[in-house]
Amino acid sequence: MAHEQIQAPDNTAVRTALWRAMHLQVDPPPHVIEDQIGLQLVAPGDGWRARPDMDQQATSGFRAAIVARARFIEDLIAEQADRGVTQYVILGAGLDTFAQRKPELASRLRIFEVDQPGTQAWKRHRLVELGYGIPDWLHLVPVDFEASEDWLKKLATAGFDPGRPAVIVSTGVTMYLTKDATAATLRQIAGLAPNSTLAMTFLLPTELVDDADRSGLRVSEEGARASETPFISFYTPQEMLALARESGFKDARHVPGTSLAERYFADRTDGLRPSSGENLLLATT
Repeated sequence: MAHEQIQAPDNTAVRTALWRAMHLQVDPPPHVIEDQIGLQLVAPGDGWRARPDMDQQATSGFRAAIVARARFIEDLIAEQADRGVTQYVILGAGLDTFAQRKPELASRLRIFEVDQPGTQAWKRHRLVELGYGIPDWLHLVPVDFEASEDWLKKLATAGFDPGRPAVIVSTGVTMYLTKDATAATLRQIAGLAPNSTLAMTFLLPTELVDDADRSGLRVSEEGARASETPFISFYTPQEMLALARESGFKDARHVPGTSLAERYFADRTDGLRPSSGENLLLATT
């Protein structure tokens, strides 16, 4: 059998993991989430907080947005698990650490993390190396999107049951994909079992972002372009809702980033709040 090619995760996955760790290290309690495991996986070495993209003040809005969306997803998963949903699919999983941080909840589910083969091989190696292992309810599903592999077929091969409801999550992905690619993914998800739930983030066009956040968004765009992962797709809330309904979802709802600020940051005295640039689509089949 051919050996898996191990390939380190891309800059966006690493940056997201480090921002989650920074929240715990530099922001005072209460913490929206507590995640040091991504930092253990990356093992960036001393001085990582001196990286330009880790600037404590300049990136605070992005750091807050990352932890806000992670907390929203985890609250959603807990709610759906209590309703009897047992399948959780993470598209573009990167360095997601839900399975390691929340083992009591996670072990009630069948979790399918979908990402590129090299990244999955790297993550599998690191989880074993760090002693977390791969429990039988966690499935790292390698899908070569560049070769147009069918992720739903790969999911089914890994044990996913398309006839049973699932929660499908895609965070921090749509800005890197063409709108046609995102529409195709929405159509596939809309065809899953009734009462399945999709949570998907998307970036707003610059003109819809709060004035205070626009310069930060431009810096983020420049950083993504420099990392050779440019932002190529932005959506108005109305456009994303229309896309979901046209794809066949029974219900589609817009969750503004500002509502996450109210939900998770309302009582903070340090001024930390999520950037207004990232919003969520919450849709059900």
